[in-house]
Amino acid sequence: MTSNSSRITFKIIVDADSCPVKDIILRVAKESAIPVLVIASISHNMTCEGGDVRVITVDNIPQAADIAVMNNVTAGDIVVTGDYGLASLVLSKGALPMSSRGSVYSARNIDRLLLQRHIDAKIRRGGGRTKGPKAFTTEDRHRFEEVIRRITKNFGERLMRDSGTKGDWFE
Repeated sequence: MTSNSSRITFKIIVDADSCPVKDIILRVAKESAIPVLVIASISHNMTCEGGDVRVITVDNIPQAADIAVMNNVTAGDIVVTGDYGLASLVLSKGALPMSSRGSVYSARNIDRLLLQRHIDAKIRRGGGRTKGPKAFTTEDRHRFEEVIRRITKNFGERLMRDSGTKGDWFE
């Protein structure tokens, strides 16, 4: 699994159940000859065509998709997810997690994101209300595409240059 633009082996893994940019990922990956692994629960009945795409369907139980991602991710992979917990685990394996809005999770920002998630959950458990995510916009789609193109284009060189600094490659 290597891209045309580098000799580094990597793939893009998509936590697909709530991913609004699957079409962009598949298009960019096909253009760059990067393999894609799409992981979705059985309730989403996911099919993807074109390029080097493999779909893994998991049970519709909590954390099944996360477990499948962790079982398939290796150092150097790109993982698209909106789950901060999964992103922190992916970082620990030397992979690069990013959101569908184009934000890259790193060792520098993941602790803050996990803490905010914990605080929000605590407020909700106590009967309080917290703000949810903003509506996904066309600008979010464009930003994601710009970031994923930049990352996949330069991924091999950066991986080689920064091989000793897992998780901080694209800050």
